[in-house]
Amino acid sequence: MQIHVIGPNQSLFGIAQAYSTTVNDLVEANDIPNPNNLVLGQALVIPIVGRFYWVQNGDSLYSIGRRFRISAGQLATINRIPANQPLSIGMRLYIPPRPKRNAETNAYVEPRGRTVTPELENSAREAAPYLTYLAPFSFQALRDGSLKEPLLNNFPAIARANNNTLMMVITNQENDQFNADLGHILLTNMQIQNRFLNNIVNTAKKYGFRDIHFDFEFLRPTDREAYNTFLRRARDRFKREGWLISTALAPKTSATQKGEWYEAHDYRAHGEIVDFVVIMTYEWGYSGGPAMAVSPIDQVRRVLNYALTEMPGQKIMMGQNLYGYDWTLPFVQGTVARAVSPQQAIQLAASNNVPIQYDTKAQAPHFNYTARDGKRHEVWFEDACSIQAKFDLIKELNLRGISYWKLGLAFPQNWLLIVENFNVVKR
Repeated sequence: MQIHVIGPNQSLFGIAQAYSTTVNDLVEANDIPNPNNLVLGQALVIPIVGRFYWVQNGDSLYSIGRRFRISAGQLATINRIPANQPLSIGMRLYIPPRPKRNAETNAYVEPRGRTVTPELENSAREAAPYLTYLAPFSFQALRDGSLKEPLLNNFPAIARANNNTLMMVITNQENDQFNADLGHILLTNMQIQNRFLNNIVNTAKKYGFRDIHFDFEFLRPTDREAYNTFLRRARDRFKREGWLISTALAPKTSATQKGEWYEAHDYRAHGEIVDFVVIMTYEWGYSGGPAMAVSPIDQVRRVLNYALTEMPGQKIMMGQNLYGYDWTLPFVQGTVARAVSPQQAIQLAASNNVPIQYDTKAQAPHFNYTARDGKRHEVWFEDACSIQAKFDLIKELNLRGISYWKLGLAFPQNWLLIVENFNVVKR
């Protein structure tokens, strides 16, 4: 597979011809929402084995081979040309696929309201073949050590059918908000903590959870060591059952980083205690803030580089958003941006006849448009190019894999590229 970015005056027919595929295959693979109204800058995944390269000025078989990690001799043999043949500009060469490495993938799924919508359940069913873990969000801990269960519906059955490890996500949320006082009780009151651990074990056995995942946020800084001690107790208890234990961590860039979301998260201790961590490397651009990339790769890299000084890469799952935001301009504090899927973002650009631009520093697509009410908007989202940049970073840093927040927003190119880049581990 390879990625093609729509240029001026290009059509699906012409693109299909260039890559020796069909229009139907392009539309089906990318679930293209605007086949008759392509957007300048729109990224498509070309559903072919390997890729094609068109010779440019100054290219040689040697330089092209170095670029794609293949010898000049192999490149000549595959393309049935003499090894010493001069290359003409515009000549099409076939590049075979590279070997893939193993990786683990996780996706959270968050039912809202009183029922699980068919659309959300279908989203989990469609993603499950590409997942190691499926993580219903969330079991909320209560102050007496009991658990408020999320809507599970068919999620355990979906996990079993796709050989996913069912991840039991446990949070210190009250009324859907992370609560420091609740966290303090669970971490310091031993009677309640014992009841809490017993309830976790009984519930995990009931539903078949095999990874216990703590997403404790907004903890008091003074509870840092209490959290570490609790995780050690939990690990020892869960290991007797043969289960994994994992945690979610705020995106820190140093051990001494200040702030209510960061100080109680001890990267070094978590790296020593748990089987793996999910680092929440997203929400730089968030619904209540000014317009910018949700997970700019330069900021993501800073966090991961720090994490690697505290724990091995094989314990790190990079967090990744499956959504973008549509901000109304000018940004006013107190306003909230609208969440959009990558597919919705493309439709917005198409219906407003505006090109998609790509920020090479953030490695993220974006565009501006004017709504019918005359208000200006700015949209940042994810596309095939931005997610491939993240996959390249995972491979470069030799990380365990990737964890998605959250299912329910359509991004078909992501799953195509998962298969292209990785052998997804099943546990």
